[in-house]
Formats: sequence, structure tokens, C-alpha cells
Amino acid sequence: MATTSTKDIRKIIVASSVGTLIEWYDFYIFGSLATVLASQFFPKSNPTAAILSTLATFAAGFVVRPFGALVFGRLGDLIGRKYTFLLTLVIMGGSTFAIGLVPKYETIGFAAPLIVLLLRLLQGLALGGEYGGAATYVAEHSPDHRRGFYTSWIQATATVGLFVSLGIILLTRHILDADQARSVEKFNDWGWRIPFLVSIFLVAISVYIRLKMQESPLFSRLKTEGKLSTNPLKESFGHKANLKIVLLALFGAAMGQGVVFYTGQFYAQSFLENVCKIDFDQSKTTLLLAILLATPFFVIFGSWSDRIGRKWIMMGGMLLAILTYPFLFKQLLNLTSIEGRTEQVAQKEIRTSVAFVGKTKNMIRTSATLTHFDGGLLVTDTKKDTVYADGHTSAKPVVTQSRTLGNTDYWKMTIVLFVMVFYVTMVYGPIAAFLVELFPTRIRYTSMSLPYHIGNGIFGGMTPFIATLLTTIYSADKLVGLWYPIGVAAVCLVIGILYIPSKKPEEAFHQ
Repeated sequence: MATTSTKDIRKIIVASSVGTLIEWYDFYIFGSLATVLASQFFPKSNPTAAILSTLATFAAGFVVRPFGALVFGRLGDLIGRKYTFLLTLVIMGGSTFAIGLVPKYETIGFAAPLIVLLLRLLQGLALGGEYGGAATYVAEHSPDHRRGFYTSWIQATATVGLFVSLGIILLTRHILDADQARSVEKFNDWGWRIPFLVSIFLVAISVYIRLKMQESPLFSRLKTEGKLSTNPLKESFGHKANLKIVLLALFGAAMGQGVVFYTGQFYAQSFLENVCKIDFDQSKTTLLLAILLATPFFVIFGSWSDRIGRKWIMMGGMLLAILTYPFLFKQLLNLTSIEGRTEQVAQKEIRTSVAFVGKTKNMIRTSATLTHFDGGLLVTDTKKDTVYADGHTSAKPVVTQSRTLGNTDYWKMTIVLFVMVFYVTMVYGPIAAFLVELFPTRIRYTSMSLPYHIGNGIFGGMTPFIATLLTTIYSADKLVGLWYPIGVAAVCLVIGILYIPSKKPEEAFHQ
């Protein structure tokens, strides 16, 4: 393998990471805004159905990721890594920008969720081709003894993309209006479009950077020698030996990594907002802090895997998640519960406001009851109804609740979320190096992309939807949704321990 200087590798990592980070930002902005988008693209008459429909649309992007892996993986093994994941970046950026332009359900009816679903599917196809290309590209420039370290920077971009999406959402919300109540209304009405629209500028910068990149040295060597695969799909999945490795990668590593990733960062977010009823700003900022504190561990575990191997770090993360998820999510419930707390009766407030609807004489009447408890917990019950010009009111007012934690409980919640994201770094930091080392260069893009995107995309991406659905069906048990990620991770853990080799298969990587 040709030697790549440290300076050149750094440039390669920056160029690859910036584009991949932006793609993750584009992909995750939808999930970060699920609660808001539910009221934009689905009927408001049934909020539970709306949030489930939004999560299902979010999940649809994950379901098609394996198809993107096949399409773009094949292209990557035929024409090269560089131009393939340049194409995926353009598709992703265009789809994300377009979501920000889709009219509301109230304007175009069921056409709104259908258009969003189509764009979400395009996002999934693009991401299916992006990750494998970026991970392969960086790995094929890396020395054997540092591959885990260098590819872990690509791994960190997924969580940093989520971090950036949360940050831009909060920034947008707070610059719309100095008054918090008005800023919330503006954001929920039209401000949510801004994070989608600004992504086009980020994509343009990334496309410019990637155009300056050179092709992978291993791929270039095969091309010069005339040894490129003529049918990557057949070689990857039609040959029994390689198919066996693909299945082992899926069921022994990728699917367990996927559910841990999406439980710790997305189901936790949904759980905070929909089950614990935590205030929107607090649910985002506490997760932001947890991600900020945990992100360095992607690189730490990636580097560590170069010395002790990939397997046991990933298996350890899955085991910890299986054993502690019920306890951790129970802590989230306890921190937001009013049971055992004393109400501060003297501080109770009722705030009422009215606003005219357009140029009519109809008014939206909002009544907010603020109840304070010891420990700084604030519970806000809001009721909105319409007062018509003739004096009668809407038959069914919209009632919502949000809870805001005091400082001590806020930091306790951040610690709980940090632990969950820490597990993510254990299973996710080493997995790119693990996957690329399993397959030969001529079919690597195709072979590694499919198990990754089935495991991460379908098993993992369906986690928020399935867990929320279980919680909705069995509402008496607020932790019932955890049985899905725990069950999948447990199966993966057993298969991984029994069948994944502990040593790095270097001979396959350089073929």
C-alpha cells in the first residue's frame, strides 16, 4: 500500500468528514423536528397519530438506505469512491432544501405528507451511498496500525451532525423573537423551515471541497491493473464465502450497533418530549451537552481498537446498554415526575391571552397554568381553543403539557443522556474499521455498505417508531418500548461473541 503522509491524511479526513457531517445533519434535522413536523404535515385532530406518522416517515428514510447502499455501492466499486459520494451529497442537499419548501397539510392536504415521504426516501437513498464511500475512502488512505483512529473521525460525524442540527434549531428559534412565547409560535408556524433551507449553503461548500479530492490509492491501483470488479453485486452476495461474511457483519455487529445508536440519541429525545413531557428547549440543550461531552470518545475508542481489537469494545457497549437501559430511562421518568414532590401553591400562576385569526373576528384563546414544585420543577398545562365571532367556542380545545427542570435535576438528566451517548461511542467508534477490513478492495464499497445500512438503517432507524408504538399500545408501562432495542442488541451480542474473530483480517483488506 502506498504511504500517505500524516498531513495528507488530515486533509482527506477533513474533506470526507465535512461532507458526511452535512449529510447526517440533513438526514437528522427531520428527526430532531419530529414533534413540530407532526403538526405541519399531518392532521392536527389526533396528535398521537400525527407523531407516529411523522416517526414512520422518518423511519422510511432508513428503510431505503440498504437500496442506496446497493445502487451507490455498485457505482463506487465500478467508477470510484470520489464521484459516487459526491453525487450522494448533491441528492441529499437538494432533498433537504426541498422539504423546507413543502406547503403545510392545511394548504395542500394529503399531498404534503406524500411529497415529504418522497423526499425522505431520496434522503435515505443518498445516505445509503454516502457513508460507505466516506468510510472506505478514509480507510484506504490509512496505515494499518491507525485505521481505527482515522476512520473514527468519520464515525463522529454522525453524532456531530445531530449536534449541529439541534444547535441550529435552537439558534433559529431564539433569534426569531426576543419573547419566548412569540418565538415558539413563529418557529412552529414557519421558522422550522430555516434549518432545512440553510443546508443548501453547507452542501455547496462541501461539494467545492470534495471536487478537489483525489481517488483512493487502492482503487486507483486496481483500476490501473485492470482488476476492478465487473459485477460487484454478484461478487458480494452471489459468492457463498463473501455472503457469509456480510451476514456475520450484519447480525454480529451492525444491527446491535444500530439500535444502541438510535436509542441513545433519538428514542431518548422522543421519550423526553412525548413521555416525560420535557420542555422543547430543555430536551434539546440537555442532549446537546451530553453529545458534546461524549463525542471525543468516538476517537478514543477508535484509536483503542487499533491496539486491542474492534470486537470487544463493540460487544462491551452492547452489553452495557442491555443491562442498564431500563435503569437509565427510569431515571428520566423519576426526574420529571411530580410524585413525591410538594407543590408550591403560592407560586401558581394562570396566564391567559387571545389573538385574532387573520382578518376575522375569531380569536385563539390560550390559557396556561403554571404549577411549581420543590426542586425547581415547573409544570405548564396549556389549553387552546377558538372563540368564534358569534360567541361560541371550539368543541375540543387542544391541551398540552410541558415540564421544565430545576438546575440540579437538569444536570442529572444530562449525565443520564451522556451515559447513553457514551455507549454509542463504544459500538460506533470502531465499526467502520471493523467493516472495511472484512472485504477486499474490489467489492468493499458494496459489501460493507449493505450490512451497515440494514443494521443501522432498518434495525436501528426503526427504533424510535417501534419503541414509541409499543409505548402507545401498552401505555401502562412507559418503559415497554425498550424491549425492542434490548432484544435486538442481545441477539447481536450472542452472535458477535460466538462468531466474530478477535483479530483484524488484514489479508482481506489489501486484496
